[in-house]
Amino acid sequence: MSAAVIDYDKLFRSDLPPAAAKPGGFPPFNFVGGHNDPGSVPVEDLIAAATRAIRRDGRSLAKYGLDSGPLGYKPLREFLVDKLKRDAGITCTVDEILITQGSLQGLDFVNGILIAPGDTVIIEEMTYGGAITRLQRMKANIVGVPVDHDGLRADKLRETLLSLKSQGIKPKYVYTIPTVQNPTATVMSPARRQQILDIAGEFGVPVFEDDCYADLTWDGQRPIAMRGMVNDDRVIHIGSFSKTIAPALRLGFIVAGWNVMGRILAIKSDGGSGALEQMTLAEYCPTHFDEHVQGLRKVLRRKVTVMMEALRDQFGDEVEFQDPAGGIFLWMRLPEGLDTKRLEQASAPAGVTLNPGAEWMTDTVAGKRWLRLCFAHPSEEVIREGVGRLAEICHREFGVPRREEKGHR
Repeated sequence: MSAAVIDYDKLFRSDLPPAAAKPGGFPPFNFVGGHNDPGSVPVEDLIAAATRAIRRDGRSLAKYGLDSGPLGYKPLREFLVDKLKRDAGITCTVDEILITQGSLQGLDFVNGILIAPGDTVIIEEMTYGGAITRLQRMKANIVGVPVDHDGLRADKLRETLLSLKSQGIKPKYVYTIPTVQNPTATVMSPARRQQILDIAGEFGVPVFEDDCYADLTWDGQRPIAMRGMVNDDRVIHIGSFSKTIAPALRLGFIVAGWNVMGRILAIKSDGGSGALEQMTLAEYCPTHFDEHVQGLRKVLRRKVTVMMEALRDQFGDEVEFQDPAGGIFLWMRLPEGLDTKRLEQASAPAGVTLNPGAEWMTDTVAGKRWLRLCFAHPSEEVIREGVGRLAEICHREFGVPRREEKGHR
């Protein structure tokens, strides 16, 4: 007697997102995601750090929490206490830091304690796509506020909060990426940060600060974090090691007071973030982090310069972008009438992958003209060739760039 075939399509939840595509190989011209420069991963130093840490403290692997409890490996939290004070102006204790599986898990935890279906959240109209999709899945009401060269616009935030108040709606938080914003790569000035804090405080709404790219400003300078400007739970702060050490390590952190942290720990059920990764970074970072990041910034700065030069050479003035203040992305706008979702679909068979702007904007119609390109992982040669192929595909599909303007016959 043969076993019955199970039709899982009838069993899946009705509210699931569409199925993911079956994984393939890494495309030759990959400009998507948050991948980083492979040559900058400090392999030998990480090997040495891991060896020292395991020899010294490896027997603590027998316990969940590594003898440090559910907040994460205590030596790594101690490093963060010092680093956040020095670099971001944040004063906190080890009990106000939770080690997470990347900053993305930090988003999930904060949403998990604050957001119920129908709740309203204010975000930047151009922002991290993962934040948008998670709020959508939680059936939150997402309200986008315009951004400019200085980040989230304070005047439009006030208008939005006043409008919501007139409707009897109080948002759960204002989500912002003030330092090397994703995808625009702007850095919010101290004055604008204070305006945002004052306005949010006036309406009694917390600020949710995502700071995972803050170490990657080209000159190594960054304004005080918004959390550091108040040093209390008017601001919940998340950060990451993914963009500075290696994305696959999946280590980030949350900074919050115990009133918030206690609620997060009550819903945390994952058994803890990767133990070996925490032990390794706790050993590596105190002596190597700053020097490593200085070198990484130089590599990334060179790569984005190469990408901008290639785009100007291939597209001329038919694309618009600003020189980013740091990070790993270039945010660009193409001519009106061009649909970057269609461009993504046309480019994939040629091995060129990219992020359409609609995935990073609350206004998906306006997002059709925008494109986010990650320049961190490809080599300089691959960047040049990939941009060239992108231009060929874009010309074939949309007539952009116009070849006669580039001297083609």
